[in-house]
Amino acid sequence: MGGAVRYTRLQNRVGQELGLARSSNTKKLRDTEVQVLKGFRDFILRGNVMDLAVAVIIGAAFTAIVTALTQNIISPLIAAFAGKPNFDSLVWNVHGGVVKYGTFFTAVIDFIILAAVVYFLLVLPTQYLLKRFKPAEAEPPKTKVCPQCLSDVPLAATRCKFCTQPV
Repeated sequence: MGGAVRYTRLQNRVGQELGLARSSNTKKLRDTEVQVLKGFRDFILRGNVMDLAVAVIIGAAFTAIVTALTQNIISPLIAAFAGKPNFDSLVWNVHGGVVKYGTFFTAVIDFIILAAVVYFLLVLPTQYLLKRFKPAEAEPPKTKVCPQCLSDVPLAATRCKFCTQPV
């Protein structure tokens, strides 16, 4: 019972802050709450927010796949040709400081591998499917209709060749 009294007092205080009359504050407060919740629901269920959420989840899962591909397949192949799976051990000592250019080189190679995997496994197949299922776009018209005689006239013409009407 004490919780209900506290809730009512809180509603009254919020209603007063919102400028609602004491007698009708409960109904108006509920209407305001419903409007806020409906607005939040509409925001969350909007297509682009849901698409973004799905993209983040799939991106996280795809990152694990690309990391496994890089570490377990591509890096050993690089090691077979270059002698090392990564170049983190390459450093340059400058007056007591250490410049780790090998780590940067490894990150660049990982980025190029990731970009190649994304391009060849996602972008190209998606473009192929879109091209295959998308209908061909109509060619822009090469002629226009003369308003006087309704014959077809080339777009660049300024007069109709049949009735000499300005087009």
